[in-house]
Amino acid sequence: MGAQQLPAWCIWGVAREHGQNMEVQKKLLNSVERCVDEALSGIVSSNAGLVLLEGHRVVVRSDLGALKGRVALLSGGGSGHEPAHAGYVGAGMLSGAVAGAVFASPPPGSVLAAILALWQGGAAGVLLIVKNYTGDRLNFGLALEQARARGVPVDMVIVADDCAFTQPSKAGRRGLCGTVLVHKLAGAMAEEGRPLNEIVAKVKEAAKGIGTLGLPPGDMELGLGIHGEPGMKRSKIASADEVVKTMIDHMMDPSSQSHLSLKSGDSVVLCVNNLGALSCLEMAVVTRATISCLEGRGVRVVRVMSGSFMTSLEMSGMSLTLMRTDQDMLKLFDAKTTAPAWPNLSSIDLSGRNCSIQPADKISASVGPSNQEGPLSDVMRKVLEKVCADLLHRQDELNALDRAAGDGDCGNTHALAAHAIQEWLSSHMVPGCPGQLLSVLAGLVQERMGGSSGALYSLFLTAASPPLKSCSDPSAWAEAVHAGTEAMRRYGGADQGDRTMLDALCPAAEELRALSSVPSSGMMAVLQKAVEKAELGAESTRDLTAKAGRASYIATERVTLPDPGAVAIATILRAVFVALGGGK
Repeated sequence: MGAQQLPAWCIWGVAREHGQNMEVQKKLLNSVERCVDEALSGIVSSNAGLVLLEGHRVVVRSDLGALKGRVALLSGGGSGHEPAHAGYVGAGMLSGAVAGAVFASPPPGSVLAAILALWQGGAAGVLLIVKNYTGDRLNFGLALEQARARGVPVDMVIVADDCAFTQPSKAGRRGLCGTVLVHKLAGAMAEEGRPLNEIVAKVKEAAKGIGTLGLPPGDMELGLGIHGEPGMKRSKIASADEVVKTMIDHMMDPSSQSHLSLKSGDSVVLCVNNLGALSCLEMAVVTRATISCLEGRGVRVVRVMSGSFMTSLEMSGMSLTLMRTDQDMLKLFDAKTTAPAWPNLSSIDLSGRNCSIQPADKISASVGPSNQEGPLSDVMRKVLEKVCADLLHRQDELNALDRAAGDGDCGNTHALAAHAIQEWLSSHMVPGCPGQLLSVLAGLVQERMGGSSGALYSLFLTAASPPLKSCSDPSAWAEAVHAGTEAMRRYGGADQGDRTMLDALCPAAEELRALSSVPSSGMMAVLQKAVEKAELGAESTRDLTAKAGRASYIATERVTLPDPGAVAIATILRAVFVALGGGK
């Protein structure tokens, strides 16, 4: 197994055993030994509401005096699950968090030091919120007994929200991302000043309605733990919808001892948790799939959290947490907190909400008599047919030119535009007003061509349209081409000499200005000269250094062919000339 294939926890285990292992150099760290301390220092340095407890890997609120008379909350565990747990320290959530080494339970001495710091700060009692792992239970439990021996009123709640196993072992269900929701509920109650025993009772009851299931992509490990522990079933990767359905089916399966009991009409808080390496796009797709799946079963999804809340270094996977809720619990969930990692969520009921609105009616590009056929309709149809045919004929050539300096799809994008125009021509009349036709073409290429080329052509056609709305004499055509070219320069950021389509278009547009002063008998000669200038401009791009577009990122010595965009412009102008009877 290569370095890139090693799971995060394997890499870290090797690194911890052998010191500054080469695998660690793939991470942006200084050393394995100092990474947890430096990370905690970074978190505290960037959050004014947090401070470190000297001599320990403990983060506490900087305003400990505000705890006077209130229950303090303490949680923690191994590092590598950031933002858990230090990210949840703040008013309305945890009062402190104790960090162990990566994936290792914190030592009882640090837990005890944190308890005593909170107690001496004036807290009315301390509640430990602990995930159900043996090391955490032992070390937090030992610190609890030592604190009680010192007269500190302290209690502990074990969170075991894992829904993976149908018949959990004696060790019980693992504590997973549902722990974060417990932090929030308990923190809101503590902020209200509720006594320790009431908070403990309420949290234990709420925890019964929380379930979590983890799953990575690839060979999917249904029920994956937050330290990479195997789950209860492995299967091949499936689509997001299928994965989510599998997870929800298992979480709600009444035959499983660890299932979460939900029925149609129940309300839930949903937490879609990124285990570290999923993209925001994937997370959004999974979130949509989960909401849809739950609502399809009649479950009301009243709040949604989607993001990284309890990670496993950079594990490529996610977990789903559901918390059955009622209005009292929602009030606690919605209560404000200063904890830096808690998301700024809306308190509006999301269930049944209309998630889209109708767009405004498209402003018709055809207005009044300008949409009627006219003397120029047949000519413009012929021109368009020739342009489309020539672009399609040169599709492969344009792609080949683009592969030398771009992503190899210039021919394909122009073909998309050509097909869109051909499709439109087959079912529409060509308006006699050239300005009207250009507006229609602008909309077509914007919607169907795509990419920067689609935007540039649409800009050109949109800007070229007004001069031809009320007039179609040669000078109007010259003004239209000039206006379109200037729009490309203004918004595209390129200019003649930058090795783009403008190297063909600019000299042609300049030549076409002569249309405003030549007699009708000289129009074709001007057009021919403009076409030749465009073709020379396209050919000249062989020797130009790209200053815009994708080619600008390629070494100059590797770009030796003409710019495909400039060649496409020259092709279009040549097709116009030929269609108007100007030869081949």
